[in-house]
Amino acid sequence: MKKPALVVMAAGMGSRYGGLKQIDPVDKEGDIIIDFSIYDALQAGFEKIVFIIKKENEADFRAAIGDRMSKHAEVVFVFQDLHNLPEGYQVPEGRVKPWGTGHAIMSCIDVIDGPFAVINADDYYGRHAFQMAYDFLTKNQDQDGVYQYMMVGYKLENTLTDNGHVARGVCVTDEDGYLKDINERTHIEKKDGGAAYTEDDGATWTALPMDATVSMNMWGFSASILKELKDRFPLFLEKNIEKNPLKCEYFLPFVVDELLGEKKATVKVLKSMDKWYGVTYKEDKPVVMAAVQKMKDEGVYPQKLWED
Repeated sequence: MKKPALVVMAAGMGSRYGGLKQIDPVDKEGDIIIDFSIYDALQAGFEKIVFIIKKENEADFRAAIGDRMSKHAEVVFVFQDLHNLPEGYQVPEGRVKPWGTGHAIMSCIDVIDGPFAVINADDYYGRHAFQMAYDFLTKNQDQDGVYQYMMVGYKLENTLTDNGHVARGVCVTDEDGYLKDINERTHIEKKDGGAAYTEDDGATWTALPMDATVSMNMWGFSASILKELKDRFPLFLEKNIEKNPLKCEYFLPFVVDELLGEKKATVKVLKSMDKWYGVTYKEDKPVVMAAVQKMKDEGVYPQKLWED
């Protein structure tokens, strides 16, 4: 069986940070959040890292991240290209937005032929998550025509920021810990000692339990997902491109949801007790820096992640 690869979704990075050069270090050595994820992944056993980036960010990305990492792992770059569309389709006039996470993962179809885990470039997942993902992917294979996938879930209270709202997929699992449903909530905030979400810009709020399991976009797949994403993309375009030409997105969880509904896949939800960290707002940065230093002081990470 092939060793699992790690796929890092980084095509959205430039836009949110105003160019890759401004990716903010979270320690005094100049490491950024993705350094910690890759360090954890290598410790868990991953050896191949696939970065999904925008072609125009390639030089910046190689300089900031890729060249350093290639000393420690096999590094591959793939590009999420707006023009990578099935025959007969073209980019709607005026569209600049990428086609979403499902389309991003589909970009890896020529460089991955075995199991792989998927993460966001700008979220901190914790060591436990990578170890669980690696163990699952090395022990489970698709069987009887059913794909065996996994997702790492976090407790909602471990994924909130004090500085604004976050978007999370709230998971519903069965008694055996398999995913039944994910409800995307795009605006969750801390409220009165708990958490709540709104879908009407704050006019009404619905409470969420602090121990709800949420998705942070950390998945584990067999290579089967790549073909499914490719095969289902034309139908997505047919349904959505006229309705919402500039903004419609082909999201990875939607495709997973379809496969669950068709009984073609199962998704085991593995729960991490680690705290998520991310710099969603600039006010989050000091919190993340303090947390990273604390983990170094406690021996979770060496004071210097990478030896030159």
